[in-house]
Amino acid sequence: MTIRPVIALHGGAGTISKASLTPEADAAARAGLRGALEAGYAMLSAGGTALDAVTAAVVALESHPSFNSGHGAAFNRGGFHELDASIMDGRTGLAGAVAGARRIKHPILAARALAKQADPLLLIGEAADTWAGQNGLELVENTFFSTDSRREMLRRMLEREQLGTLAQATEQEKHGTVGAVALDLDGHLAAATSTGGYTAKPVGRVGDSPIIGAGTWADDRTCAVSGTGKGELFIRTALAHSIHARMLYAGQTLAQAAQAQIDETARLGGGGAGLCAVDTCGNVALPFDTEGMYRGWMNADGVYVAIHEN
Repeated sequence: MTIRPVIALHGGAGTISKASLTPEADAAARAGLRGALEAGYAMLSAGGTALDAVTAAVVALESHPSFNSGHGAAFNRGGFHELDASIMDGRTGLAGAVAGARRIKHPILAARALAKQADPLLLIGEAADTWAGQNGLELVENTFFSTDSRREMLRRMLEREQLGTLAQATEQEKHGTVGAVALDLDGHLAAATSTGGYTAKPVGRVGDSPIIGAGTWADDRTCAVSGTGKGELFIRTALAHSIHARMLYAGQTLAQAAQAQIDETARLGGGGAGLCAVDTCGNVALPFDTEGMYRGWMNADGVYVAIHEN
């Protein structure tokens, strides 16, 4: 069987509402998605690994201020940034992750470097920053990740808290994540996820993105998955691994398994959920239960990018 490489990604579920999305913001986000897809697919078409592809795509998204990762990450309650990221190789099962990093310019590169040894697999906070610096990764001041729009979101969320209107906050005000999954020419899978968490999160809070099996999973027997949404629910449901398990043990298709896990988070209280996933045949799933999700995929037939439209 001829394998057709494919990359898929998300830039966060619960995007800005269609009514308030300006043409400029819409165009910027779509350009960012397209650029990330092209960066990842260039790796695949040149014979690179799925791991190379998802790394390249997420680095591009971490560099783009439209998305909540790297430059453009959400502020925590303390008014600074704590970044989480993880990556997993479906061929070897190796994985790496960082949580609560404050100075790593590209957290996904630190996760990738940790995955090469997988012991330790996960480093947190200052230890993650120190390890990254010692291993040649670029460190920046925490303010590098700040943007005016994210600062305004923090102001609004803290104001809502004072007014007692937190329940009315939009998904875009609250959180967002980026992630990518890929299938390469050799039939191997990989997944990567990176986030700044949700706006005004408690200092030290860690969500699903750096937790292997919750926000990220890849296994050559089934699929690769990256999630975006209410991280606490993804941890409680082992969202990414559960999609793999549904396929491996229950014989579900990728589409069935992915939708079932989105439905499961809604059953437990929701909060907005989405994901990108690809299986060993190159099928792509991009389900979400919010008004929109920054998303797209690319293969030899071309590139698809969407926000609110089907």
